[in-house]
Formats: sequence, structure tokens, C-alpha cells
Amino acid sequence: MVRRSASTVAGSGEVLRLIRTGEALTRADIGRMTGLSRPAVALRVTELLSAGLIAEDTDGPSTGGRPPARLSFNAAGGVVLAASLGASRTQIAVCDLAGAELARTDLEIDVERGPDVVLPLLMDVWADLLAGRPLSAVRGVGMGVPATVEFAAGRTESARVMASWTGVVIPPLISERYPVPVFVDNDVNVIAMGEYRASYARSVDDLLFVKVSTRIGAGVIAGGEILRGALGAAGEIGHIPVRDGGGVLCRCGNVDCVDSVASGTAILRDLRARGREVFTLADVTRLVRAGDAETMTVVRRAGRLLGEVVASAVNLLNPAVVVLGGDVAEAFQPLVSAVREVVYRRSTALSTRSLRIERSRLGPGAGITGCALMVIDHVLAPEAFDTAADAVLPAGAGMASPSQRATA
Repeated sequence: MVRRSASTVAGSGEVLRLIRTGEALTRADIGRMTGLSRPAVALRVTELLSAGLIAEDTDGPSTGGRPPARLSFNAAGGVVLAASLGASRTQIAVCDLAGAELARTDLEIDVERGPDVVLPLLMDVWADLLAGRPLSAVRGVGMGVPATVEFAAGRTESARVMASWTGVVIPPLISERYPVPVFVDNDVNVIAMGEYRASYARSVDDLLFVKVSTRIGAGVIAGGEILRGALGAAGEIGHIPVRDGGGVLCRCGNVDCVDSVASGTAILRDLRARGREVFTLADVTRLVRAGDAETMTVVRRAGRLLGEVVASAVNLLNPAVVVLGGDVAEAFQPLVSAVREVVYRRSTALSTRSLRIERSRLGPGAGITGCALMVIDHVLAPEAFDTAADAVLPAGAGMASPSQRATA
């Protein structure tokens, strides 16, 4: 074990990380792994205990003599506010510091009504879901929105889609009511991260999540991290044109984008053109389960067209897993089967040698999980935690001054 030098002395944030990950279970573990003296370890542990971020159990097993006190992360030491916005449906939740939902509401919100309508509604719902918890318990806010997002600024960039949100910097609008760090990302990015961290992080590093719902989009996990691209536009597979799309004009202005020919909206349109009375995806589900021939034809065609685009993404990105989520993918097995068929036929043998194509394991909850983890990963990261200690830790919680921490 390499001990830290005085110039890189471990702060409370690093100690919290060691406890959160389970790498350090006792004060002795912390000292051994960081090189901190016993008084320095005691100072940092006291800070974290006072802040309610860790707990100490003195009833641990003994190997002889007095048993060492065991340290653990206290997920109940605060909450994060999360909102995963979709084109037609939104999940809003309060989560603990492990990302678990404490309270949640699902609403049908037309995001095209704009931030002046949608954001106040979200903040009112959060206030209700907090259910008497003090504002000081809120550690951060995470949002996923169905738009391209410049992540560092929290600014939506959608010239043709969600036009009323274009150029809106969301964090300051939320911080006026909830004065905590606010993070905003593309909706499919946060869903991809939620799905990855909950179901795949221990086994793979590279994953492609494809959301097939009212619209189509993708989130890319590369090396265990979200791949956003230079301007936040990575994963925009919905606007890749397909062959034999029929000349359908897409809302982006191009023709035969996969979003315009294989999304839930496209499936409903094509079924109505064939004389089927369908108004929602639930109506399509009913016809699929009944084995309606026209419906199966439309759904399978959508799956094959989507498969063309996914096959190209597999060749380009070489993911270990492709996860298909969203209302359409989760409900229509014929579409998933068609995607698999085309991907394995059209992608290279090497890229599909061990490729798995699966339906979402978390379902609609993946977005909330991803939003919560986005916040937690940032506000509890060692450097951010120590830099923003006064904002993260309650005032007067027994904290040492920066000079005390540096010299301890």
C-alpha cells in the first residue's frame, strides 16, 4: 500500500469514499490506506459522523480484546431530488444518498409547454414529496430532459425539438428555490447510467442503451462513463436515416430518420393508416398480444429498421451489451426479436462474438436511478466534497477549518 505524502493528504471526502465503497471498515483501515495519523483519522471521522454521512457500530466482531468500531455509509444522511422527463411522461422522486427511491410521482407532462410551466411544477412536486424533510437535507438535484444538453453548463441545446427550451440554463432556475448543486443531462444518458450501474457495472465497461418510446434515442457507456461527445450530442441515433423508410419527413427536417419510421409515434401512425383504431401504445400492446397480423407486420418492420441503425452503432462502438428500453421495447417482444435478427446479421462477426442484446431490467425506474447517481457521484466525489464542504455539510456540524484539515 502506497502511503500518501503530506502534499496529498487525504481529506474528509477521500475518507468518505473509502467508507462508501466498503474499502475501509474501521479507523485502522483508514489510517493504513491513507497514511493519516490517528488524530487526523479521528478528526475526519468526527466530521462525517457530525454531518450524518456515516455511522459507527461498536458491536462489531472481535479478534481478541476490544472489538474495533465498524464504519458504514449512512444513505439516510441526506436526500437528492430527481426528475426524469420524457416527451410525454415524467418521473419525479426524492432519493436517499444511495440512489434508492424514498417517494415518487409519475405525471403526464407535455414538455413542449416550456420551462416556465414545467420547472415550477417539478419544484412543487418535490416540495410535496419531501414530506416535511428540511431543505437542509437536500444535497443536490438531478434532471434528465429529452433534449441535447451542454452538460457542464446545464444548458439545453435543441434548435428543432423542444424549441421553447433552446438555450435555457436550467441549474440557476432550480437553485433559486433549492440552493444546492443542480445537474442536467439528456434523458437517455441518465437512463443508460441508471441501467448500467444497477445491472451491469460489475461485469462490463461498455454498454449501448437504446430507448424506443414516443421517440428514439441512445445513451453510450464507454469505459464505465457516459460518452457525451464534444457538444453533448452523442447518442442521437434517432436522426440517422434508414434505407427503404418510405420517404417519411422527420420532425428534424430530414427524411426517413429512424425516429420517424420506427418509434412509438411511427407505429401508431402506420397502424392507423392500415385501418387499426389505436390511440395509445397500450392499444398496440393489446393487438400484439392478440396476434393481429397487420400489427405484427408493422412492429416487426419497425424493429428491422431500428436494427439497421443499432447494427451500425455496434460496429462503431463495440459494446458488450445492447439494452433496449422504453415503452415500445419493453412491451413488444416482436420488435426486440427483429432488432436482434438484423444486428447479428449486419454487424461484424467480431463485434457480435459475445454481444448480448437484452430488454431493460429496471424499466421506467432507470431514469430516476440515473438522475440520483449523477448527483451523488458529483457532490460526494472527494475533491468536490472537500471544495464545497461548507455547502455539503451542515453549518456548525463540528467541522474543522481548512487549515486544520490541511495540517492534521
